[in-house]
Amino acid sequence: TPATPRTAADVAAVAPQATEASAQVALSSTAATLRSGADGASGDFDTAKVERIQSAIDRGEFTVNAEAIADKLIANAAEVLNNSAAKS
Repeated sequence: TPATPRTAADVAAVAPQATEASAQVALSSTAATLRSGADGASGDFDTAKVERIQSAIDRGEFTVNAEAIADKLIANAAEVLNNSAAKS
């Protein structure tokens, strides 16, 4: 096994060299919509709500509704599967 670099010179000697970017990424229409902030995804958030949640966490009173989270994850997965099936 190779020795672990110990100095900045050692790290520079084994660090990958900078290369010209060659990869291209194409966003789906959904990703592009989310990125653009359409459909109410403006990036704004409810500061007061965040403060209430932080305060509840600090007091040890914040609870997570695992059933609600599971239901939403299942609904999201079903939506993704339905969308991908419709495109096929």
